[in-house]
Amino acid sequence: MYFCPILIKRIFWPIGSCLFGLVVLIFLNSCASSKTLKPVAHIDPVSEFQKKIDGILQDSILYPTRTGIKIISLDYGETLYDRNSRLLFHPASNMKLLTTAAALKKMGVNFKFKTELLTDSSRSLPAEISGNLYLKGYGNPDLTTDDLRKIVKSLKDRGVRRISGDLVCDDSYFDELFLGAGWMWDDVNCWECAAISPLSVNDNCLEVIVKPASKIGEKPIVSVNPPTGYVLLENQSTTVDSLDTLELDQFKVEREWIHPANIILVQGGVSIIDPPDTFSIEVIDPTLYTGTLFAELLAEAGIEFSGKVKPGTAPTDAEILFTDWSAPLSLVVYNTNKVSDNLSAELILKSMGAEKKGPPGTAPKGIAVINQYLSEIGLDTSAYHLADGSGVSRYNLITPDLLIELLKDMHQDFKVQAEFKASLPIAGVDGTLKKRMQDSTANEKLRAKTGSLSDVSSLSGYTATADGENIAFSIIMEHFIVPSSKIRKIQNQIGEAISNFGRQPLKRK
Repeated sequence: MYFCPILIKRIFWPIGSCLFGLVVLIFLNSCASSKTLKPVAHIDPVSEFQKKIDGILQDSILYPTRTGIKIISLDYGETLYDRNSRLLFHPASNMKLLTTAAALKKMGVNFKFKTELLTDSSRSLPAEISGNLYLKGYGNPDLTTDDLRKIVKSLKDRGVRRISGDLVCDDSYFDELFLGAGWMWDDVNCWECAAISPLSVNDNCLEVIVKPASKIGEKPIVSVNPPTGYVLLENQSTTVDSLDTLELDQFKVEREWIHPANIILVQGGVSIIDPPDTFSIEVIDPTLYTGTLFAELLAEAGIEFSGKVKPGTAPTDAEILFTDWSAPLSLVVYNTNKVSDNLSAELILKSMGAEKKGPPGTAPKGIAVINQYLSEIGLDTSAYHLADGSGVSRYNLITPDLLIELLKDMHQDFKVQAEFKASLPIAGVDGTLKKRMQDSTANEKLRAKTGSLSDVSSLSGYTATADGENIAFSIIMEHFIVPSSKIRKIQNQIGEAISNFGRQPLKRK
């Protein structure tokens, strides 16, 4: 069949024109509609994170206070947030990070503290030591009554049944200063500020257990653990009705401290419906406290001892009868940081000084070792001031930036990394963070050392982001008059914000 070209053109040209017009119309419409659509904006996650922290710090209770913060990525070496990180602050118990880190670095994770039992004469009879016994301490922070009992057992196993001489308690491994520099007079009489001695036991405290009597008007039942004659109990309290608020408000258990003596006063009212309660009370002269407990344990073991318990120094040629060793330093540090044990930190500080600078151990010698470590990681030791090992002293002045450099170095050192991090309380799990950040993404993930003094609160440590990025942070807040619980709440929010942070870009339409 033959198709005329002119005819074909007349038939299809109008159709082609229509199709062409339709295509043009669609194109124009699409261009017009594209002008009405907003482009997708990518938001910098770090900037958003910084805005988040800024918002948290806008809380009105912080207006008259000082806050120093530094947050870094350990994986990328990036500073994620910084505010006043080079200003000096009181670290409170964040000071323990310096003490324990330097100890792990300079003495090693397997270092052990010892306690020695010695004598200055041989036996005159097979079952008798005719001379003196010497109990010498070398700063073990975790010596307990059971450890003393083990030492006594070593005597009994050697067949000793009688000691004719005295029990001399040797604390010459440290200097004679039993409190830290800058400790306040009204901080005494509490377990947090127990006296410092290289011969220490039970945190240089004893437990006072108070149980209400069965009848109103009778004296409560009061006892001490461990049982000892080293302290005198004066029970001036009364069992009262649970509604007797006047008497209940006057209840207290404390050692006589205005005129210092090992007299424990129990005063005020004890509710008849209350369960037994336990109070930890520090003692005067922990060296003699340790010796007294040891003498009482001799009697418990059936070893006759009629001499005196007194201070003194073991002769250089004294015979060592038994040496008790502590757990490795890694476990000592674990206890120090988990529960924020001030005495433990001070004993570590002075022991470090004695080990590295020679006995007697002193706080300045221990601080010199800390400064040596900090200098080795590039810090200017003239830019801060250290006074003790625990953070009780307000003479301590350091920066969040210093703490970040320490945390970074400990993270990078495989020899001590695990032991150091394991010692830090875990949010919502244990230690001083057990009840914090429980219902947040920081729970079971954030590890940090807390710190608390009147008007000072600190939190420094490690966490991981939502992407698994390793983070180090340091927060120090001071000069507040609100309850510290409100400050800790803000710190918790920051900890959660860090743990929520992610690098994946956010998209906003």
